[in-house]
Amino acid sequence: MANSGPVDESMTRQRWTDAALAVLAVGGIDAVKVETLATSLSVTKGSFYWHFADRQDLLTAMLERWEERATTRIIGEIDETVNGDPIEPLRRLVHLVFRADPPAGRVETAIRAWATTDELAAKTLQRVDARRLTYVAGLLRPLGHTPASARRRARLLYRAMIGEFLWRTADGPAITTSDLADLVDLLAWVKPPDDGR
Repeated sequence: MANSGPVDESMTRQRWTDAALAVLAVGGIDAVKVETLATSLSVTKGSFYWHFADRQDLLTAMLERWEERATTRIIGEIDETVNGDPIEPLRRLVHLVFRADPPAGRVETAIRAWATTDELAAKTLQRVDARRLTYVAGLLRPLGHTPASARRRARLLYRAMIGEFLWRTADGPAITTSDLADLVDLLAWVKPPDDGR
């Protein structure tokens, strides 16, 4: 490992990764450079190479950290607060995701752009998308939706989320609480069966 001086022990792999995600959110993947990050963190490049083999190692860590923060952690939070009301997990998910801080949406938008040019980012995004859609469909099934209806509505929610992230990235106003309540109601509503009348 290259080392150009003493290592700042307060710097961790996670701090480097979080700093890189913050840069990604503002400037895209091309802005994520070791030297620029070291300067912004007021540490030497040697600190970087203490924690990472190379830039690709950092990029992999960024994707893993994003998946943990933006998917695994959120699913865990919802699963921990299940209280018996079948609509409550869906309501909590919608509020957690749509009311997230703007930087979370900017990171997501930047990762989606990155995935158009990078195979590892694309594979990570595909896995995350599939996991999220399966999870949302699973929240909709107890509300009376068929598997096909649950999958379809999960995709609608997902598209709304991506649209909201893009909207807020362009400094659009955040979705309101009443809009979120309407969204949950629309997703939860099950069309009554046709009784032939």
